[in-house]
Amino acid sequence: MSPAGVRLDGWGWRHAGRVAWATSGVSLSIEPGERVLLLGASGAGKSTLLHALAGVLGSSDEGEEAGSLTVDGGRPRPGDCGLVMQDPDAQTILERVGDDVAFGLENLSVPPREIWPRVRTALADVGLDLPLDHSTERLSGGQRQRLALAGALAMRPGLLLLDEPTANLDPAGVEEVRDAVGRLVADRGTTLVVVEHRIATWLPLVDRVVVLAAGGGVVADGSPEQVFSVHGAELAALGAWVPGIGHGLAARPFPESTEAVLAARELTIGYEAGTPVRTVASLDIRRGVSTTLTGANGSGKTTLALTLAGLLPSLAGQVQASASISPTTARFITLSGRAVRSHGRFAMRSSGSPTYHGEPQAVVGAAPRTDPARWRSKELLTRLGTVFQDPEHQFVAATVSDELAIGLRALGRSRHDIEMRVTELLEQLHLERLARANPFTLSGGEKRRLSVGTVLATSPAVVFLDEPTFGQDRTTWVDLVRLVTAQLEAGTSVVSVTHDADYLDLLGEHHVHLGAVA
Repeated sequence: MSPAGVRLDGWGWRHAGRVAWATSGVSLSIEPGERVLLLGASGAGKSTLLHALAGVLGSSDEGEEAGSLTVDGGRPRPGDCGLVMQDPDAQTILERVGDDVAFGLENLSVPPREIWPRVRTALADVGLDLPLDHSTERLSGGQRQRLALAGALAMRPGLLLLDEPTANLDPAGVEEVRDAVGRLVADRGTTLVVVEHRIATWLPLVDRVVVLAAGGGVVADGSPEQVFSVHGAELAALGAWVPGIGHGLAARPFPESTEAVLAARELTIGYEAGTPVRTVASLDIRRGVSTTLTGANGSGKTTLALTLAGLLPSLAGQVQASASISPTTARFITLSGRAVRSHGRFAMRSSGSPTYHGEPQAVVGAAPRTDPARWRSKELLTRLGTVFQDPEHQFVAATVSDELAIGLRALGRSRHDIEMRVTELLEQLHLERLARANPFTLSGGEKRRLSVGTVLATSPAVVFLDEPTFGQDRTTWVDLVRLVTAQLEAGTSVVSVTHDADYLDLLGEHHVHLGAVA
């Protein structure tokens, strides 16, 4: 395919059911073969613009369009470009890795003799060293991201659109992906538009930086040197990660040693009994301490976090919660010399026959149930909270406000308390204007903040965050880190799966690195 040219004239889009426009008043031209880095605050409409260029934004039933947008002089059509979306799960189509990469080539009617060499080359370029028949269901989030990019690169498109293509990748993977894209666009045979909040990786590759304004239009457009030298301070204030302008936060004093609220011993983790991912010999999660889990894609970070959080049973070994956060069994009392279980004003003898009694005469014990995998969902609410790698996997309500209120309602909190807590979280997470919006219509960064808020709403003793800073601009990143720090200061334990170097510098108080799986 030849490199594509792009034209936008006063273009904008408003999602169906939303009052505010996702973006508006965008006018720019991208010449064939140009390499453009598209920046803007979280929610400025960057992903919306990429979807429009790919021809997958939807019909008039799904939103309202303003102005004009063309690719090579005509309306963009699905399949004419390579698109890697923010959510790699949404692009995983077939059951096997090789078939998934080949899918686009087959739809382009590439001769069969060319398909499999291009599939193998694309997988090697993105560092996904797996058999072609490897199940896509068994891929980690970072591996799925590599797979989606391999599918796009194999097509050798005239227009390549990348939406946060390295967000879930380990440091080595970031370089592999950037270099693979660089090889594809080296001959100027492909026009590149890449959206990325962390921009240093892409600056050596791009010719031009375009910055979208949160309220619509283009704030800056020019060479990287020109844009950052003239508009650097302004862009940082708007939320852009400008080279040379950091986050401005300092790490808190290192916490003193505290009790372990969770302990893992000889813990074998995995999704299926016959296919363990790895064994962790010993790991303690301490009260009020930030624990960070790092490692290569596929090393088992998310699997370990889900197992510690009680959402995935261990294959062997054990996870034990301390008595201070564990729910207890029903009380045992002494009645006529026999121990019976208390159920309100009735007790059940071991024989199964109910016996009426008044006040308990003596409590024999209230043993804690220490294995989180055996706790009920309501017991997890105030003890262990989990933010999944894919925010959409935990959305169940029709509005942002209702999503934040679900856990509080399950706990029986008063209407006034719920409204106060929801209002507080909306402000802290910069989601006030989206309170009545459907969670599934938010941007990737907004979805991530909402998913964090739904867990923090019930103030659990331990919070698990999987890639918590994904999709965040500078402003929302700083506020999210401050929010996590406040939880730590209040005595909450936080466990984060992350590849974010700045996050590690501030919150890597207990850093656990998982080596590659043999």
